[in-house]
Amino acid sequence: MSQIPLEVNLPGAGFLALVGSGEYLPAMEEVDRWLLQQLSGPARVVTLATAAGSEGSQRLCYWDELGVRHFSSLGVDSVEPLPVVDRKSAEDERLADLIRQANFVYLSGGKPGYLYHTLAGSPVWQAICSVLEQGGVVAGCSAGAMIFGEQIPGIRNLVQLGPGFGFLPRSFIVPHFDEIPQVLRNGLSALHPQSRLIGIEGYTALVCTRQGCQVRGRGQVYISKGDTFLHYRQED
Repeated sequence: MSQIPLEVNLPGAGFLALVGSGEYLPAMEEVDRWLLQQLSGPARVVTLATAAGSEGSQRLCYWDELGVRHFSSLGVDSVEPLPVVDRKSAEDERLADLIRQANFVYLSGGKPGYLYHTLAGSPVWQAICSVLEQGGVVAGCSAGAMIFGEQIPGIRNLVQLGPGFGFLPRSFIVPHFDEIPQVLRNGLSALHPQSRLIGIEGYTALVCTRQGCQVRGRGQVYISKGDTFLHYRQED
């Protein structure tokens, strides 16, 4: 993998894919096909629209149906959306068991703070970690990516950083980075000089394992270094 200067703390030998935007859309087919190829056996995909759990049943249904269509079009026979939408369902051992039986978990977008607090310390979160422990794939897009930093930037209050799961220590993740004006990019980095900003453009994934990180997709990943940014693209 590329020598991207990132410390990664994963609970196993699996693949963590952090996506800037575009989950389940045609532009992400190549990336997701590559992720599926990293599995050691037939794909067993579960999709979690948890980050949109406060947005109503219509929105949840949208993400569930889009995820099933997307992975089915990639030839996956086993793809199931699971109704993990609030703390009660995150505590459901039956749903956690279904996640443990999967080898590919996809967390779609919504509200990162809601997603973190819904999952933190729950059986469902432990099950997601077990997929990585067993060498599977966990992918998160937008809010689903942001929770894996040590901190999560506020949506309305950029000065405030909330807790994240810390798989990328001393870092916070900013998706949709190609949509953010340069002055705001620099401002975010300057506001939090003790933390590393990881900016991920749309239709782009930062894929991390214990061996290192690489970029997949059509855009770039930016990593703050002092008052500048290093940037990386897919190499092959």
